[in-house]
Amino acid sequence: MHGVIVQVNTSPGGLPKSAVEEAFVGPLRLEGDAFAHPRIHGGPLQAVLVVSAEVVDELTAAGWPLFYGALGENFTTRGLDRRRFRQGQQYRVGDAVIELTKPRGPCAALNRYGAGIQDAIYDSTVKARDPRSPKWGMSGFYGRVIQPGTVRPGAPVVLLSELA
Repeated sequence: MHGVIVQVNTSPGGLPKSAVEEAFVGPLRLEGDAFAHPRIHGGPLQAVLVVSAEVVDELTAAGWPLFYGALGENFTTRGLDRRRFRQGQQYRVGDAVIELTKPRGPCAALNRYGAGIQDAIYDSTVKARDPRSPKWGMSGFYGRVIQPGTVRPGAPVVLLSELA
C-alpha cells in the first residue's frame, strides 16, 4: 500500500491546521505544530494525525464545509485505503517513519463544521477498534514517530510493515 502526501499541516493550537511547505517530524509532533489541549492531544503515541484526502473530498461532496487541514490532520494523504489502516502498521512518510497507534476519536471542536460531523466519521464500532465499520479510518489515525525526518507535499507514503 502506498500513496502520497497532498498537504502537510500545522497550527499554533486547535483547528483548523494550515498548509506548510514542509515540516520536521520529531518524536512528539511536527515542528511548528501545537495542541490546544495537550493533556488530550499529542504525546508520543499521538505525535501525528493522518487523514486521507478521499475522506475530506467525500465529506465535502456530502455538504460538509471542509478543506484539507480542517479535521486537524498533520498529513493529508491520497491513495491510501483508509479501510486498510491498522494499529502497528509502519509507513515511510517522506524522510520519517511513523507507526499507526489508534483511530482518532473526534472531539467537539469539529462541531465548528456542523452538528453531526462526529457521527458522520466515527461510530461505536470504530471506538471498539473494529475495522468492519464503514466509517473505519474516516476520523483519521494517530501515529507515533519511529524515525524523525522531514515531510513535504508530494512525498511518497509507503507501507513498510504490518506489525510493530
